Amino acid sequence: MVDEKLIRLVTERVIEKIREYNTYKIPIGVSNRHVHVTKEDLEILYGPGCELTKKGDLKQPGQFAANETVTIRGPKGEFKNVRILGPVRSKSQVEISKTDSFRLGIRPPVRESGDLSGTPGIELVGPKGTVALTEGAIVALRHIHMTLAQAEAMGVKDKDIVEVETFGERHGVFGDVLVRVSDKFSLEMHVDIDEANACALKNNDYVILKRPQGR
Repeated sequence: MVDEKLIRLVTERVIEKIREYNTYKIPIGVSNRHVHVTKEDLEILYGPGCELTKKGDLKQPGQFAANETVTIRGPKGEFKNVRILGPVRSKSQVEISKTDSFRLGIRPPVRESGDLSGTPGIELVGPKGTVALTEGAIVALRHIHMTLAQAEAMGVKDKDIVEVETFGERHGVFGDVLVRVSDKFSLEMHVDIDEANACALKNNDYVILKRPQGR
């Protein structure tokens, strides 16, 4: 005889797990090496009056990949055709992976975007000129963008450090993930190429925020 009470209990547990999965599910955005520039540096690199032109929108509202690219050059090597991301910023910044840093010959720290104090300098080369940054090269701290409502649903707040779990053929857990909360954001976790390759992740794959304690 079928135990209807057991079936109901199992069904409720499955539904609960599905709801939990959907609540904590976060899409992945894989970031390749890229550059952010000030208006002043852009005009040195591309000429007076230059404005960034849009190649394509990024998932974060108002952010875009520009058609303009630069060469980034370190003491030991360089990368050509590195994409500039727009819009322009108040400080120029280069985001690379640890693997990239070996070829360039620099030792950038893992930092939150915009935290540039004490970071190594790097050279930007454009079609019209060159900018020698005295600081600004970082390996971006992996992080999650989310809205206030999403943060409340997941039980986290701005600047929290969390863990996320990946799935698939290279299942793993990322620790030290920074939560960034703003209603100007769209839900997305950013990892660099090294991190994506380590867990066989690609754009629009999903990870799960590990359930916060007490929930």
